[in-house]
Amino acid sequence: MQLALLFLIASSAYVATAVPLEDVVGLEKTYPRYIEIPDGEGIMRNVDLEAEPDWELLSDVQRNAANNGYFLFTRRNQNSAQTLTMNNANSIRNSNYDGNRPTIVIAHGWLSNRNTEPNPTIRNAYLRRSDVNIISVDWSSLSGSDYATAVRGVPAIGRGVGQFIRFLISTAGGNLNNFHLIGFSLGAHVVGNAGRELGGRAARVTGLDPAGPMWLTNSNRLNRNDGVYVEAIHTDGGLSGLGIGSAVANADFFPNGGNSQPGCSTSFCNHNRAWELFASTVTRNHLVANQCNSMTQVNANTCRGSRLNMGNDDLRKTGNGLFRVNTARRYPF
Repeated sequence: MQLALLFLIASSAYVATAVPLEDVVGLEKTYPRYIEIPDGEGIMRNVDLEAEPDWELLSDVQRNAANNGYFLFTRRNQNSAQTLTMNNANSIRNSNYDGNRPTIVIAHGWLSNRNTEPNPTIRNAYLRRSDVNIISVDWSSLSGSDYATAVRGVPAIGRGVGQFIRFLISTAGGNLNNFHLIGFSLGAHVVGNAGRELGGRAARVTGLDPAGPMWLTNSNRLNRNDGVYVEAIHTDGGLSGLGIGSAVANADFFPNGGNSQPGCSTSFCNHNRAWELFASTVTRNHLVANQCNSMTQVNANTCRGSRLNMGNDDLRKTGNGLFRVNTARRYPF
């Protein structure tokens, strides 16, 4: 029985598509077996992409995806989170959650937690701008594991987030038309899977430099069907970049070409610039991109098509295609 369960996890949680790399929009790249990936504090960690995953942990995640932590912030409790618990209706009803407000769900990346970036910056940007529910997802029980294990557990974590949102709405009201799911790096694929669990009915899903290693042809990655409007902001998509670097959403934005960012000298800085830019647009809605006909235009900075604001907090936003926007070196960019 245990062997069967482990086989199910292996086959369902990490399935590669048969799409050839030349059909993927963006840079064609492969990762070496051994790479360095930064944790939530910027410390570089050596990663073996072919490492044997922790099957016991994955088995537990598969059985108990509802064990994610959910922490609510509103204007009534901007600095002190209220804990929301799956299948505990009182934790919802006794909180400041208001189903009539927009709800923003934020998922962190690898070796991170609800207190690490981009959670605080994006949370504060939203609460300064409008009266919303902010739910920080803490999936550190899995994200704290080795990278190969974390990748394989992302689909189950995402399904758990989707199930929690469904429970939240059924318990205390709300509508998926007012939900915006935002994830950084590995968290981008988490919210993609959450949106898929919800039938693609969440108003917006935003991937902030969706993780690249082990995701280039992974069918569980963020995709355009995960929400009503799905947006990706690519900032570190170079051949050795931490981001996926290819179009995955309805609208894919490539700030400054999507490979390296002004003022950055490291891949870590480029990668983080995605959430920094997004938080700034929530406050200012000032970064306006031009549509591109191809990645050749993106790379050559010759995009002259229709204009679309990158990021922002508009729940009714629409758009399709490739977009480039050029930014400044420093906040607010």
